[in-house]
Amino acid sequence: MGLFSNIFNRKTELGKKSSTSSFVNPIQVEFHSHLIYGVDDGCEVIDQSIAILKKFADLGMRKVITTPHVMSDFYKNSQANIYPLRDEIRKRLSEENIQIEFDAAAEYMVDEGFEKKIEEGNLLTFGKDNKHVLIELPFMTEPPNLNAVLFKLQIAGYTPILAHPERYMYYGNEREKFHELKDRGILLQLNILSCLGYYSKPVADVAAYLVNNKLIDLVGSDVHHIRHMQILPDALEHKIYRKVCELELLNNYL
Repeated sequence: MGLFSNIFNRKTELGKKSSTSSFVNPIQVEFHSHLIYGVDDGCEVIDQSIAILKKFADLGMRKVITTPHVMSDFYKNSQANIYPLRDEIRKRLSEENIQIEFDAAAEYMVDEGFEKKIEEGNLLTFGKDNKHVLIELPFMTEPPNLNAVLFKLQIAGYTPILAHPERYMYYGNEREKFHELKDRGILLQLNILSCLGYYSKPVADVAAYLVNNKLIDLVGSDVHHIRHMQILPDALEHKIYRKVCELELLNNYL
């Protein structure tokens, strides 16, 4: 995302032009990352979490909502373990006088156990109404219960956000699926590294399609490690990122 511009060598305040570009970064709220340490494939220790959050704060970001994985058979995270770790990170931010708002939700895999979580009503949510839910799908094939999950989420009053739709190649090959999801009221979140071809060229092509067709509602970093932060500054210079920032993105309203 453009919010990551000049992370190491060229610190640019949010909303101000960089010394090498006329582009003005409009994003003030970063969401979709893996900064709760020791619970998934993201940060392993709190020092890593703090280092990444400090980079966000240096950029002028006012808020970060991190979203650890929740998977029935692998990452069995919940409010019980996520919130105490979130609070530990908040404490360190305060102690080190790092001025950034920090909160935690989750990235839910649509698997066989997710429907039960919806029914239990204890989802880790975010947004002004605290009803936004970030979901992800398997990369190889669409889950058979997807329609049922989306229906249950919406009936329960949640707003589903589909993480990185450009990475699901079964949709990339049948792009009308994106339009069908939008027609159902599903929000789509782009991984900005997809624009750079970080995952693959086919993913970058689908990302461009989604942006050009104005299907994207939010952008997210999906940062797992500090090394991702070293790659992200290049995204600011990418034409697809600049174009997605022309859309009415919802990040700053979260």
